[in-house]
Amino acid sequence: MQMIDYGASLSVLEAILLGIIQGLTEFLPVSSSGHLELAQALMGNGGLNHQNLIFTIVVHAATALATLVVFKDDVFEILRGLLKFKNNEATRFSLLIIISMIPAVGVGLFFEETISQFFFGNTFLVGFMLWITAGLLFVADRPFTNHRPINPKTAALVGIAQALAILPGISRSGATIACSLLLKVSRPKAARFSFLMVVPLILGSMAKTILNGDLSQTQSQMELLPYIAGFVAAFVSGYLACTWMIALVKRSKLKYFAYYCAFVGTLALIANWL
Repeated sequence: MQMIDYGASLSVLEAILLGIIQGLTEFLPVSSSGHLELAQALMGNGGLNHQNLIFTIVVHAATALATLVVFKDDVFEILRGLLKFKNNEATRFSLLIIISMIPAVGVGLFFEETISQFFFGNTFLVGFMLWITAGLLFVADRPFTNHRPINPKTAALVGIAQALAILPGISRSGATIACSLLLKVSRPKAARFSFLMVVPLILGSMAKTILNGDLSQTQSQMELLPYIAGFVAAFVSGYLACTWMIALVKRSKLKYFAYYCAFVGTLALIANWL
């Protein structure tokens, strides 16, 4: 989970802006962590504090909820199938999700803090990684005969792509969808698997953040409105981005995001040079 840094205080306007950035970039293949790093560089970097921790949890909860709402029918069918305690489609799909999570969990547990410190404020590396995302999207958007199902091997490879997306500038959705398409998975299944596989990771990352952070401090002097504004902004923008992204993947429109990532990556490189 990318920790959001904004200094000692957060206004409602800043909360809405960061919520929109989180909601849009969590689903669109443009790297949420990369954009948050660039946004923090523009807004000014502050030290991590208690308020940062809570706001990070709030906006990630909003994007997780947006995913569950978009795929509510799929989630309901999976839960209903699991409750039958049989080797059915829901059980097999859940197993694929677990397989895909293993690489990201390993990287997150052992390398997340080191990577975050290495990339913090480093617009050059973020820009370079955005160019890598652009290349992945451009190649994956080429026409393929996509009809293969998602099997354990495919889930593991897509999971490795998701683990690499811990690098700010590498889009999680872009990397996982691109990897699925290159493995000849059908476009609807690639989008569905990419978005559903991240929900357990978001919830797990939230739990890890809560356990590692000190949430025992009093909230009496902290304004509630920025958190509400950030949650609503992240949920609404996330819901719209998720539904839009599903349609774009089906219509082979990823190359436009490749152009965008290359453009933003270039701006980041120029800003670093200046």
